[in-house]
Amino acid sequence: MADSPAKRGKADRALIALSQPHEVKYWSKKFKVTPAKLKAAVKKVGHSSKKVEAYLKLLKHKARDRALISLTQAYEVAYWAKKFKVTPAKLKAAVAVVGRSSRNVGAYLMGGMGALKMKKKKKSKAKKRKTKTKRK
Repeated sequence: MADSPAKRGKADRALIALSQPHEVKYWSKKFKVTPAKLKAAVKKVGHSSKKVEAYLKLLKHKARDRALISLTQAYEVAYWAKKFKVTPAKLKAAVAVVGRSSRNVGAYLMGGMGALKMKKKKKSKAKKRKTKTKRK
């Protein structure tokens, strides 16, 4: 971007100038991050918009990875089993039922999703019965 919002040009289009409030606003909106996160990323990798974009994508990917349970890594199985206060076998069974999301596994192990699924099944059976009786 140019030093002034009125000026247009190639000069520093690929660079992020943190001293310019309009640039901070523009790049924050473009990368969908807060100005503070943008400033931290620029401090970490430099002023190049390409490098900052790659760094922010990497951070988002890492955050997503942290929320997933990997059963192939023994230390992760031990960590999540200890965190949810269950045996590794119970953890593996829960992951098989609800997927790798730590949030879903936690809810399932605490009875949240299991209870919800049972209620949904009962409701769907009740609806089926009602539609069958109406048809007769």
